[in-house]
Amino acid sequence: MRHGIGYRKLNKTGEHRKALFKNMLNSLIKYEQIITTLPKAKELKPQIDKVITIGKKNILSNKKRLFSKLQDKKSVTKVFDELSKRYSSRKGGYSRVLKAGFRVGDDAPMAVIELVDRNTDAKKADKPKKVDTKDKTKISKTETKTAKK
Repeated sequence: MRHGIGYRKLNKTGEHRKALFKNMLNSLIKYEQIITTLPKAKELKPQIDKVITIGKKNILSNKKRLFSKLQDKKSVTKVFDELSKRYSSRKGGYSRVLKAGFRVGDDAPMAVIELVDRNTDAKKADKPKKVDTKDKTKISKTETKTAKK
């Protein structure tokens, strides 16, 4: 009988699966769109929806609950400051899973999981802003002069 089978094991141990989804949740909150395999995306969707629902009620116990789940202060503050305000009028369905073909190496089905009404600039969160090459040369020259003294 199939009693008590509520999720996919993804051929991983419990601790590995827990760490995997914690990292994926943090990445999805940070970038608001990630590309992963289809089974992982389908398992991640209810988790991110629950995280955003918890973040809609701004009380200390919910902050502690989310921090214990995500273990990243930036992610928790983003959920409470940005995402909860963005989805305040929405009752559910904060994310969507879109099929994205198959991976070249092993032909695994791929998917894009993204937040609905996402901020398109969030994808560039880690990319440094461009600095003019002229400014770089001026800075490097002054650094070398001060280093010689």
